[in-house]
Amino acid sequence: MGKLLGIDYGAKRTGIAITDSMQIIASGLTTVDTHKLNDFISNIVLKEDIECFVVGDPKNLDGTCTDNTRDVNSFVKKLQKLYPGILLRQIDERFTSKIAKQSILASGIKKQARQNKALVDEVSATIILQDYLDFR
Repeated sequence: MGKLLGIDYGAKRTGIAITDSMQIIASGLTTVDTHKLNDFISNIVLKEDIECFVVGDPKNLDGTCTDNTRDVNSFVKKLQKLYPGILLRQIDERFTSKIAKQSILASGIKKQARQNKALVDEVSATIILQDYLDFR
């Protein structure tokens, strides 16, 4: 059984999470500058047995597209073209940033570390991936 890679795509930074080989739990991996994302994904696909990409699908509260939806859809099409043998799923990412911020706060991390936006992106990717695991 391969691993799943969770992706919280952003214009500047992209949060990345990965599952264990049994696909039970999602763990935050890192945050990557989006302009370096293609190289990062290429390397991780070579190093890990990636079975599926799980990408956050940005929506407004009413279900309409956000400012980021077009960029995410373009990224998804590129992933599908580059890695046709790897499944790709999108999952609603509404509230993940808010939940991530609350989780970070509840974890007891110091205030300065909590202000690190990259950490929020990584935790958001983890939430997206864990939600997919829980509801598939």
